[in-house]
Amino acid sequence: MDAEPASGGEVSAARARPTVLYIMGAGRSGSTILGVALGNSRNVFFAGELDRWFARSGVPRDAARRASFWSSVLEQVGDAEDLFVADTTVLERSSTLLHLANWRARRRLRGRYREVSQSLYLAVARASGATHIVDSSHYPLRARELMALPDIDLHLLFLVRDPHSVVASLGRRDVPERRFAAPAANAYLWLTYAVSVLVFLRHPRRRRLLVRHEDFLADPEGVLREILTHCEAPADVPDLDCLQVGSPFHGNRLIKADEVALRPHRDAPVRRSLLTSVLQLPWALVLSRLRPAVGSSERRERSGAAD
Repeated sequence: MDAEPASGGEVSAARARPTVLYIMGAGRSGSTILGVALGNSRNVFFAGELDRWFARSGVPRDAARRASFWSSVLEQVGDAEDLFVADTTVLERSSTLLHLANWRARRRLRGRYREVSQSLYLAVARASGATHIVDSSHYPLRARELMALPDIDLHLLFLVRDPHSVVASLGRRDVPERRFAAPAANAYLWLTYAVSVLVFLRHPRRRRLLVRHEDFLADPEGVLREILTHCEAPADVPDLDCLQVGSPFHGNRLIKADEVALRPHRDAPVRRSLLTSVLQLPWALVLSRLRPAVGSSERRERSGAAD
């Protein structure tokens, strides 16, 4: 949807308690394209990776294109200088759990982090006029902190992708993001899925949903409709041939475009490794049992009953 600062009439349409659709899971799982598609739906705004809002002091990297919207948000949030100079990643990245020295910093920052995060979502809702905000930050520990915010309705979208594709993407040399060798990428997946599953299961069943990237690529219209229905958003699927990228704060290279097209297709084939197959087999079994999930027989039966 349009990301220009909303007029008075549009602001009044935004809920006092915005619904946040938080895309959780491993990086390189397709969160940006899913966020863009959702953001083209009525009353839904794609905010991008909002964890970066703290690290960049509220100013997006491509400020020239997005300055008007995000400067309005920053003004509404108010004083957050203490978090701009703090290492908020200790509350977000799963790897910080492995270092005991971070636990004191986590306790010290938690209260302010939650307070400012809530102000940020409320400011984005007012500025966009949207009732639903998509945050593609993907960190499960950030989702855990957002679960404690009293003035938002949090829905978790646990996005998973074939582990061979994730490992291959993490090893790419033609992207600016950090590169991981296969053993490190598998360790990252193990830790991310372990924390994500725990957070997913702790969240109320009616406000969580497992989404498979491959299902989304194969049937984007059907998956989008199911997500929107589950999150109590108007289930009007946008024109997938002409998706407006909008004004996300941060994301991958896709957000540099003005518009993108999304047509049903399969993920590009990648070389499969025995190492990844063996290491990720336990998670394949766990993820196959998580519910509710897009396309599960349980949800199809409920949808049929509703019709």
